[in-house]
Amino acid sequence: MQSENAVNRELSDNVLISLRKIIQAVDLNSKQLVKRVGLTGPQLVVLRYIQSVDEISVGQVAKNVSLSQGTLTGILERMEKRGLVARHKGLRDKRKVMVAITDIGEKLLRKAPPVMQENFLEKFNTLQDWEKTMILSALQRLVTILDAKALKAEPFLSASPIETGEAEKPARDLPFTS
Repeated sequence: MQSENAVNRELSDNVLISLRKIIQAVDLNSKQLVKRVGLTGPQLVVLRYIQSVDEISVGQVAKNVSLSQGTLTGILERMEKRGLVARHKGLRDKRKVMVAITDIGEKLLRKAPPVMQENFLEKFNTLQDWEKTMILSALQRLVTILDAKALKAEPFLSASPIETGEAEKPARDLPFTS
């Protein structure tokens, strides 16, 4: 019979292996998405959302895709440079900045695969409620164990820079970052 320490070590090793597999899956998916269409997961979500409406304010996009306005502004700047979206002053309210998808953005979306969270949600939603609750509870406990409560996170499965909740630092202007 294994000692209690050996059992605990095996359990903790298996948890760490599972976490590493999740991190690797997200990273691999993000790299494949960038390689295939030149967009990160958050950029793809933002572009798809903008496509679903005719024209919308930047603030409304931020609210509807669960991103801070500062993060969204960086994403939009990079997408605007590539000609995927266009921003302009609102017709009714000149203080608002409106955004719309361009023809180039539409064309890119036609060849874009589903984002990882869409596949996740499709499978997650087939689970029983008790399974969903157990997964959430276990993950929330891991967040606590890893002292990650203070980290700011959005509902995106993406290997992108972490925001710590401190004053936002400008994103590095690398191609295809979120």
